[in-house]
Amino acid sequence: MSIISKLTQAVVQVMPDRDQDKLKDAHRYIGKPLDRIDGRDKVTGAPKYSAEYPLENLAHAALVFSTIASGTIDSIDTTAAEKSIGVIAVITHKNALKMKEPPLSDPTGGSTDSAGSTVNVLNTDEISWNGQPVAVVVADTLDRAEHAASLVKVTYKPRAGVLSFNQAKAHATAPKNVLGEDTEVKQGDAERALAGAAVTLDHTYVTPRYNHNAIEPHATTAVWNGNKLTVYEATQFVHGSAGTLAKIFSLKTADVRVIAPYLGGGFGGKTFWGNAQICVLAAKMVDRPVRLALSREGVFRIVGGRTPSEQRVALGADTSGKLTSLIHTGVTAISPHNNFPEQFSFPARHLYAAENVLIGQTVAVLNMAANTYMRAPGESIGTFALESAIDELALKLGMDPIALRARNEPVKDPTKGTEFSSRHLTEAYQLGAEKFGWRRRNPQVGSMSEGDWLIGQGCATAYYPAYRLPTAARVRISADGTALVQTSAQEMGMGTATAQTQHAAERFGLAIEKVRFEYGDTTLPAANIAGGSSQTISIALAVQEAFDKAQKELLALAKKSDGSPLAQSNLDDVEARNGGLYRKDARGLGESYAGILARAEKNYVEAEVLTGPPLETMKYAMHSYGAQFCEVRVHKQSGEVRVSRFVGAFDCGRILNPKTARSQFMGGIIMGIGMALTEETFFDEQTGSIMNPSLAEYHIPVNADVPKIETYFLDIPDPHTPLGAHGIGEIGITGVAAAIANAVFHATGKRIRELPITLDKLL
Repeated sequence: MSIISKLTQAVVQVMPDRDQDKLKDAHRYIGKPLDRIDGRDKVTGAPKYSAEYPLENLAHAALVFSTIASGTIDSIDTTAAEKSIGVIAVITHKNALKMKEPPLSDPTGGSTDSAGSTVNVLNTDEISWNGQPVAVVVADTLDRAEHAASLVKVTYKPRAGVLSFNQAKAHATAPKNVLGEDTEVKQGDAERALAGAAVTLDHTYVTPRYNHNAIEPHATTAVWNGNKLTVYEATQFVHGSAGTLAKIFSLKTADVRVIAPYLGGGFGGKTFWGNAQICVLAAKMVDRPVRLALSREGVFRIVGGRTPSEQRVALGADTSGKLTSLIHTGVTAISPHNNFPEQFSFPARHLYAAENVLIGQTVAVLNMAANTYMRAPGESIGTFALESAIDELALKLGMDPIALRARNEPVKDPTKGTEFSSRHLTEAYQLGAEKFGWRRRNPQVGSMSEGDWLIGQGCATAYYPAYRLPTAARVRISADGTALVQTSAQEMGMGTATAQTQHAAERFGLAIEKVRFEYGDTTLPAANIAGGSSQTISIALAVQEAFDKAQKELLALAKKSDGSPLAQSNLDDVEARNGGLYRKDARGLGESYAGILARAEKNYVEAEVLTGPPLETMKYAMHSYGAQFCEVRVHKQSGEVRVSRFVGAFDCGRILNPKTARSQFMGGIIMGIGMALTEETFFDEQTGSIMNPSLAEYHIPVNADVPKIETYFLDIPDPHTPLGAHGIGEIGITGVAAAIANAVFHATGKRIRELPITLDKLL
């Protein structure tokens, strides 16, 4: 007799209404500021990251990078490296196994292709950028591999590459599309309306290159077992990495397992890059596990970052502030081996009502590492230009910048004409202005100071789309009263496991300690990429649909059992609460999951679903918004800029966990401070080399750069999204650079239209 058959019959429960309400409240977790369920493990060092899995006979790899940006390899001398102590193999294009070209990432999330570049590293003598891997050394220790790599001598036949953005933009062309959207949007005649407007401005805004510097550098550990491959990879998309590796090495996707439950930050940079391909190749060729962990410099050499941009924003308005013309055009850079036109034009498409609109993008091709997603790609740099221009227009009109924005608040999406699924930007500004104390601001430029410091205050709009991607999830409800939720998604530090456990516990009517969430492995149902701030609601819908399927099976089992209190119930009559299914009516009849499964002599019920495409985005304009408020202090003599206070108020639908949400908003704002004041990748236009590939020279904000940050949210559910929520990982960075630039102007009277805002631009 099975263990389940020995369980006692379920206890039929009949409860007064007030007791039913208490039980409902007992398992309500969504919206509560719960601690991270993996927090203790993380601070005690329990989780393993991609470079930390212990494996027997593990070898280590180190890369040799090209020192030219365009040309071919003339010769490679590996003799000294091969003779070096501990070296197992030196692999170059001359002896590497043949691989297929990496399939480019699909920016719309429509496939598992996830490569950042099509360059088939170590299968070509062609050099496409300065920093391209040209050899890999495998040795018994990392130190020995790195030493031997320094002994590899490479000569080249260089050719003239395209390295100057200013020169390349003269030959810029329009991409086929921008993340599936039209490259150009025209309504009316914006140039003519601009010429005839009562009040106008027309300026160029410039943003530099930025590079990824997540706390965990990229790392891969590869293990072959015949034709089956296991990879521990720092990736935001395990199924994407598996699918990409399968294509490169001509394997069945089912024979590639990628494991990545934890990432030390992703921000868009941890998709699929050449280091992963090379590590898998090396492990195949030396027939033992190989680990390739990039140094910080190695990340700069291989992994793309944010593209440079030059953006024109021209605005025309009548004397009341109503926009009669909105023009936002510009150019970004791509490489010859990728296709990612960074979508700086998206905010202008959706934020303001204007009678005439011209929005468009072009791309210039440079010999550089492929540019890629970087926290709010496009929207972060686009809001800098657009929101700086709005501030400038407000000054010309003599209007408060918040009032100008409210004057141009659209009723429907300005360029698509669709209804907003949820839009409360005006309320976000009201909340943010109140918390910041905006009414106490003296609008006169240069009017506020304290000792040697000029004080300025500025605001800007935050904007990011609300995305959902098709995702699979599996739920299992067991006879012991526990539940298991499985999907392959990653935990990059934003609290995914916590939010999903909260959701599952409330939906299943279980205590949170009864729910377990498994993730980060391609053996689990396929989640889409953790990108576009889409992961939370994408998984939530999959879990919801899987539970609905499981609940239907549970009710069917209950109805088959003699004497079940749910025998005459339909699905619409019942709800999950108190660890089981109970009627919604006053009688409150029902039984526990354990009881239902005991009657049916089953150990568990299980259901798996793959959600459909996001058709809701065709019916509604779905976006998140925010109001960013900044106070800066600028030293009168030195020009030093310090952000002294920051307030962000956000309209992002329902907030699932206020504690983890605040962490995300603050993280985005801090990254925006770096974007505005300290970060810039120095690119040598003579050699194509990045000149500051380290945290000593690439200046991310440190504690001394970060002021008190207050974040608030409206917490108004969107009726058309799963759980009423939007993603929040990226919106925090948008608008920040503009708010800082606007505050700097208010303090000094100097309008900085080129980031970062450094001392030389203020003196």
